[in-house]
Amino acid sequence: HFGAVDWETEVWLNDHNLGVHQGGFDPFSFDITGFVVPGSEQTLIVAVWDPTNLGPGAYGKQHLVPHGIRYTAVSGIWQTVWLETVPVSRIEKLISRTNISAGEVLLQVETLGANPNDQVEATVFAGDTIVAVEQGSLEGDNTVLRIAPEILQLWSPNDPFLYDVQVRMIRGDKQLDIVQGYFGARQVAIAEDTQGITRLFLNGQPIFHLGLLDQGWWPDGLYTAPTDEALAFDIEATKRMGFNTIRKHVKVEPARWYWHADRIGLLVWQDMPTGDGGANRYQQVLRQASDVISTQTSGGPWRELVRSSESAELFKTELDAMIDYLEPFPSIAAWVPFNEAWGQFDTDMILSQVSERDPQRLVDGPSGWFDTGTGDMLDLHAYHRESEFVDQLPVGRALVYGEFGGLGLPVKDHLSVGAGWGYTAFENESDFESAYREMLSVIEGLVSRGLAGAIYTQTTDVESEINGLITYDRRVFKIPPQRLAKMNERIIFKAAGGKVH
Repeated sequence: HFGAVDWETEVWLNDHNLGVHQGGFDPFSFDITGFVVPGSEQTLIVAVWDPTNLGPGAYGKQHLVPHGIRYTAVSGIWQTVWLETVPVSRIEKLISRTNISAGEVLLQVETLGANPNDQVEATVFAGDTIVAVEQGSLEGDNTVLRIAPEILQLWSPNDPFLYDVQVRMIRGDKQLDIVQGYFGARQVAIAEDTQGITRLFLNGQPIFHLGLLDQGWWPDGLYTAPTDEALAFDIEATKRMGFNTIRKHVKVEPARWYWHADRIGLLVWQDMPTGDGGANRYQQVLRQASDVISTQTSGGPWRELVRSSESAELFKTELDAMIDYLEPFPSIAAWVPFNEAWGQFDTDMILSQVSERDPQRLVDGPSGWFDTGTGDMLDLHAYHRESEFVDQLPVGRALVYGEFGGLGLPVKDHLSVGAGWGYTAFENESDFESAYREMLSVIEGLVSRGLAGAIYTQTTDVESEINGLITYDRRVFKIPPQRLAKMNERIIFKAAGGKVH
């Protein structure tokens, strides 16, 4: 198993070619059973090719010449590699879907090597207590089990409750396979509030998504966090600072990152990493978008990127792989297929396909700049223009600021470069905190006018960027977390009508 290898991987075992995988962000594996030589040393060769921003695949914010918002490139194996023995007939994946009105969770069990009369059995735990045991016959390699505890306990940022589940695959009186897993019972949606304004909803109640733009970069590992504790740190820090959402920005993390988000309790907007056109088109689009807010809502002079057939198919393949990989995690509330105009193409078709592929989540369409009217959210990027607002709310869609803020503050002895930059520069922590407080007051005032969510840029400094709330080395909070929490939680609480979700 490979957690992720950037970007094209070819693997041989004992001179036998096992296959090729393209994509730097999704897990993949090979069955090596027929190529292992018993009683002998084995020779495993992994070859990787990575064109980064010069290739047609997804590369996120990596660049062969780091500058500005483009960071040092990563190549090769950057997530865990492991070996395991598995049964020929086995459980492959668990996906849960919640129906609150029916008080149930539908647990889809995907298997390999099933016979027509095989059974699957799920035992569900709330802590140490068994709350449900359900069994069903496999239809092909899939079955759906109805899990209906006496009281369905819901997952939310305020109460990130997770059910544990043990699933067995059975043939007659023989157990073929057994796996341990978990799920969170929750529903996300857009709906109108009591004033008729379209909001983001969680478990049937409006919730304001106040979050951080999270790049997931590390000074001592780039894409790879140095430890599991470090991997969890940014999520825990986000919660400590009073946010309830993370926008995982043009990067896909290891599975443990999402498990941490599930158990800690953060909603996640998951970006698709930038692909072909993201680097080359960026400056061209900037020149076209002299007035960001009016351009993105009126259409402006921008035209969608025309990709090569290879590039288009790679994007769709990597997007499908990302959704397939992350679909089980309850913390993920929204997919973000496109960021601004970085490689944006066939917008309406791509967003519609994602909605059809996963109707259990929202689709942001697209995040910033050039909206085409598709998706669940009209997403404005409002640096320096937070107080400006569209006069007419979109019909049937929620209005959000997918990026705002970007206040820059250098912290001496905690910089990775000689001089950094932010969208606005400050010289001391007092002025920085005052500016943040004032900006958040603007956001609070926009909630009653229809703003449904806002993502502040950003969690940490990254290389030359100094607009994080935490330094790049994770040593210094630029505003004490407890003071941030009071400011942030006030907005979330008020936007929910004084209710805690």
